[in-house]
Amino acid sequence: MEVKGAYSNIKDQVRSLEELREKLPSLDTPEPSSIKRDRPRRARQLRAEQVEELIAGYQAGATVYELGDRFGIERRTVSNILHRHGVPMRRRGLSPEQVDDAIHLYNLGWSLARVGDHLGVNHTTVLNKLSERGIPTRDTHGRPRVEASGPR
Repeated sequence: MEVKGAYSNIKDQVRSLEELREKLPSLDTPEPSSIKRDRPRRARQLRAEQVEELIAGYQAGATVYELGDRFGIERRTVSNILHRHGVPMRRRGLSPEQVDDAIHLYNLGWSLARVGDHLGVNHTTVLNKLSERGIPTRDTHGRPRVEASGPR
């Protein structure tokens, strides 16, 4: 059988493949780890006066997120410190009056995000409160949402 055309002289192709194979790393040589790992950080210990300042800040109205940023610690660490010192935690949410306001603003055409920003809560908090009150919500295009379990 005679091969003609582009594959008729395969010696050049074999030579090129052998050259390429020689450039590949050996399978015997272990590959260096290409994953960069962060070195574990040491837990930041606040001094007693910093803990007092943190507690005072929280009692003055600062959020655990703001205090975490200010002291360079996680918000969960802030919460843990407050719990350890018996500081009562504020429950962020909406009062019944705020829910009424949220419904009014939402019915005026405000987005969930805009209502949430106005009331100082996350948009999902607004969505949950509207759902609890049976208020139908809109999709991102302003159309009524269709329930996933509803008929098509």
